[in-house]
Amino acid sequence: MDACDNCGKNLKNSSVLKSKNEHIVEDILKPVETTEVVKIIKEKKYCKDCQQVTTAKSGRALPGADIGLNATVLICYLWVSLCLPFTKIADYLASFFGLKISTSGLSKHVIMVSKVMKDIHDEILQDVQIGVTLFADETGWHVKGKNWWLWVFGTETTAYFTMDQSRGSDVVRRVLGEIFLGVLVVDGWSAYLSLICEKQTCMAHIFRKIKKLRDAFPELISIGKFYIKLRRIILDGEKLQKQRKKLGEIVFNRRLLLLHKRLEKLVQWENPNEILKAIIKKVIRQQPRILTFIEYDGVPSDNNYAERLIRIGVLKRKVSGGSMSAEGANAYAILLSVYVTCKLRKISFRKYLKESLVHYTKTGQPMLLKEYEKKVNSGSCGLAKAA
Repeated sequence: MDACDNCGKNLKNSSVLKSKNEHIVEDILKPVETTEVVKIIKEKKYCKDCQQVTTAKSGRALPGADIGLNATVLICYLWVSLCLPFTKIADYLASFFGLKISTSGLSKHVIMVSKVMKDIHDEILQDVQIGVTLFADETGWHVKGKNWWLWVFGTETTAYFTMDQSRGSDVVRRVLGEIFLGVLVVDGWSAYLSLICEKQTCMAHIFRKIKKLRDAFPELISIGKFYIKLRRIILDGEKLQKQRKKLGEIVFNRRLLLLHKRLEKLVQWENPNEILKAIIKKVIRQQPRILTFIEYDGVPSDNNYAERLIRIGVLKRKVSGGSMSAEGANAYAILLSVYVTCKLRKISFRKYLKESLVHYTKTGQPMLLKEYEKKVNSGSCGLAKAA
């Protein structure tokens, strides 16, 4: 301390008091502003048995890439988790690390990573296909200005994203096949109806539409009454679902039948106005799938979970505007699947991606999620789960 804060008196020659104030600060390391350039020399040896030359493998970068794995993981994290466009990523890398990569270079690199992680994408798909309760949703995407669709199929611990030019049932069949053995929770989009399985329609979608019409036409009291009655049926269904074990199957089935009768009576509303007629028509269209959830433990009456899963894709689209190529769009779907699945399983995406890519450089195959989870749980890789 050189001077008094109150009067400005010079304190350079004053003695220091025994009492002191302590202040703890947590900070990050100062940006290096320069990259580490490493020359990798790979040994070669000749095998007399197979008469082939074997070259040593390096775990510093993907084969043929001049961007190291640490930078690779950071680029993928910024692109997928933080939804940054390549222009922002390039600026960040240059400003903080002195690493200058063009946007086209970044694009080619994440496409390379996504091709490596394709086996993980397939592993995630297999987990989705055997799900007990599956949630699905889709949102618009743009590829070179043309309309595409980002789809998500998710369970409690897995999220599979895929890009397609179609919003039709062909995508659903491509992902799940013709038959799904679990319960599929979706909105009212007709593409899902072609799948043979138990389905639950999203009642939150239906209620939102009815509320909008109720608020737009407050003078039509019957809309509000219809909404309340339909809402009461769903609430009673949620109670019945929870009480199944306590009630026993006979009582449960009898009360479930009563709920179906209440719903059937509700859609037979006497003398509905034109607005209510349109509402009832939509409800009748979804009627076979409105009360499915009651019969299956843990199945909700809404598709809010899928909407939350796909929200990151909506944000990415708003920030970047979409993709400049089909390859880039597919790369995003693959890496997004890995990122969200890691998040659902409370795995560090950063650590897993690095471990998987290192495994690829050594074996030619990425480390599967199930293999990584086994190593983490056993503690053999020294990588703890993310908080």
